[in-house]
Amino acid sequence: MNTSLEKQHSTITCPYCQATETLEIPRGSSQHLYRCRACNAILKPKSGDCCIFCSFGDLDCSSAEQNLAA
Repeated sequence: MNTSLEKQHSTITCPYCQATETLEIPRGSSQHLYRCRACNAILKPKSGDCCIFCSFGDLDCSSAEQNLAA
């Protein structure tokens, strides 16, 4: 299976209500805002992180890019 064509997904966990949602990690760009579907909190990246996946996801965007390059 060619991993360069596979879409990468990360499960975001809301720090306020602990709800989770699995999202596709966009290729070549980062996602800076996310609204929790359960409690409507707006999540922004933590200081030093580039996107919500790096702050709240189980797979950060740099890991996804490395996996896509493999």
